[in-house]
Amino acid sequence: MTEYFVPTKPSETEFTEKRSTFIGHVWPVETEEEARARIDEMKKKYHDARHNCWCYLLKDGPVRYSDDGEPQGTAGQPMLGVFQKEGVANVCCVVTRYFGGVLLGAGGLVRAYTQSAKDALDAAGISVVRRWVELAVECPYSFLERVKLDCAAQGGLVGGIEYAAAVTVHALLPEGSVEGFQARMTELSAGDFSAVELGEVFKAAPLTDKFQKQ
Repeated sequence: MTEYFVPTKPSETEFTEKRSTFIGHVWPVETEEEARARIDEMKKKYHDARHNCWCYLLKDGPVRYSDDGEPQGTAGQPMLGVFQKEGVANVCCVVTRYFGGVLLGAGGLVRAYTQSAKDALDAAGISVVRRWVELAVECPYSFLERVKLDCAAQGGLVGGIEYAAAVTVHALLPEGSVEGFQARMTELSAGDFSAVELGEVFKAAPLTDKFQKQ
């Protein structure tokens, strides 16, 4: 499995264009059923709106969109194009329009629905789903923050922490950083604890200066 991109979290945005109000929603979704449920939820919530246009794109599934009564090609497809351009999958987007009495024209509609989808995606953020090597580090509590810092320094992230008599950090590292991290743990503890490799996992990490599209 190669890396791919998904929304980080659900979002809601709103803007007004020539008295029409556009409300954009984005969600990360895993299945078509989940996407359809989100769409139905918005149709019920905004039942009095003129249009509830939508699209969804699944990594290993279908791609669907609807103009919901807007002129063909002016809503659902431009919305979908926002996510295709950014390479984002497993996403559902609904843009609700409350008509303000002023016609926007085909070009105006395309721009408005595109902006609404883009605003909602920007608010949701983009995460990268990558293959990581998971390692467990069981250490005294006094070493917890240092282990977390060393994990980040190796380009990794903390997948979870277990608290007991000692603390166990589940560190997720890029494959090329595993040996360096293991050596650092042995050095840090003077051999008292180590990083034990558990296997591979796929996990989303928000795009930051450290995690960028490749």
